[in-house]
Amino acid sequence: MTATVSISSEVIQRLEEIVDEPGAVLTGRSSRFNRARVPAPFPVHRWEEFLPDVVVLPRTTEQVSRIVKLANEFKVPIVPRAGGTGLADGAVPMRGGILVDVKRMDQVKEIDLVNNAVTVGPGINMQTLNRHLKQHGVIYPDDPASYACALVGGRIGTSGLSLLGARYGHTRDLVISFEMVLPTGEVIEVGDGGGRKIRKSSTGYHLKHLFMGHQGTLGIVTEATLELVPRAETEFAAFFLFEDYDTAYRTFSLLAKSGLATLAGVMLFDPEKVEYLRRDDEAYIVQPEWVKAVCAVSLLGTRAEVEPAQKVVMQLGRSLGGRYIGDEIASGDWAARHDRYANPLHGRDADGNIIPMSWHCEDAAIPYSEVPEVLRKWHEIARRYCEQYDIFDDWGAFAYTNAPHKPWGDILLEIDMGLWEDRMDEASWNAFVSLKREIAQVAIEHGGSMSACHGATRAGDAELVPTEMGASWEVMKTIKRALDPNNIMNPGKQSLDEAYPDGARS
Repeated sequence: MTATVSISSEVIQRLEEIVDEPGAVLTGRSSRFNRARVPAPFPVHRWEEFLPDVVVLPRTTEQVSRIVKLANEFKVPIVPRAGGTGLADGAVPMRGGILVDVKRMDQVKEIDLVNNAVTVGPGINMQTLNRHLKQHGVIYPDDPASYACALVGGRIGTSGLSLLGARYGHTRDLVISFEMVLPTGEVIEVGDGGGRKIRKSSTGYHLKHLFMGHQGTLGIVTEATLELVPRAETEFAAFFLFEDYDTAYRTFSLLAKSGLATLAGVMLFDPEKVEYLRRDDEAYIVQPEWVKAVCAVSLLGTRAEVEPAQKVVMQLGRSLGGRYIGDEIASGDWAARHDRYANPLHGRDADGNIIPMSWHCEDAAIPYSEVPEVLRKWHEIARRYCEQYDIFDDWGAFAYTNAPHKPWGDILLEIDMGLWEDRMDEASWNAFVSLKREIAQVAIEHGGSMSACHGATRAGDAELVPTEMGASWEVMKTIKRALDPNNIMNPGKQSLDEAYPDGARS
């Protein structure tokens, strides 16, 4: 496999003049291949089609602005990339061009303990940031599974979900404001109103939420001001075992609707997920055969809040027959919640042999009432593809509270599929895309959203964005066309090329 740089030498020279730093403009094979994919399943047989022509690592907003203006001048595509941990294709170049890697923009610029805010560059991750904050007794509570490696800029770009979202909110709630380089190179600051540290305003449009989850199609975040909260004095986790899914599902509802202010999240494993964990002992201590579902709950806060609340949790968890798993396993599994993202991924072929696999997760937001029927249809789809193709493995599904501070409505419902990536060819890749599309269609048909956190940016769901958005799709296209007249900012994503009927393409 070979890769050649097709971008002009003049553009590369201009980029080198903008950043003016050794190692900040990269055209080598490994630098470009390593930034051409994400952990999700990938068509490795077509890897070369998704390469950037050049990688740039800026340090300042001014540099990013000049890079974007250069891309407009030459009509060159530009793709923002933060940690590259996303499980969709938001950071994957679809048409080559300039990839802007923000990892060097990792400064902690201000810690404001009076106004409970911290201002950072987009290249810092949550773990590193919270190490800086620990001495001050506060945290930034955005807590994804990829906590140790996901960067602030990417979290804003995907409007990510936090595992502590029921207690503190998700990325969209915890980012107070941010600085943004628009697709034309103009620099703006968006938030709730005009103040960088204001949490609520009725002045003007709420532009922060327009750019939250933009998937790199509306610009590049270069600075963010984030919410700080006191470090929790204590936490509590409880896992309950069930003989059937229906009882666990009803228990999930009781816990989510408990009204406990310290509730960080409630999670539910379905029978297929329990069986997957049982057979491979990957991220969970194996449970007896009678266990068909697991419901888990976590609390964070002061001792005065958590200790009374945990008594309510224990009562509700056992009220329909749930069996408590025990203190040691419950606390240990909750503490290891980030480890699953980095675990070696493996599945089984049709003959039961363990094989290395990549991980696809469909992260839909589903109304609570629709969950059983959606799960039934999803597993039927998965079973059909597993029988037809030997590269798929159904890893089960789990549900997680989705709404901040009011976790009793819709939920994140995720089905996980293993794919034997090394064995994929064009036919099996197209089968994966078809599988993904069928699963996404079920979510939409049941009043849900295709994505609760990762984004709908890859084949299989990107083409369904107009379907989910309905009449508002025309508004999306109008906004994209107005802010990105040359379609240079992450083109090919979310079906937004439709915004350029005159054929304007970067």
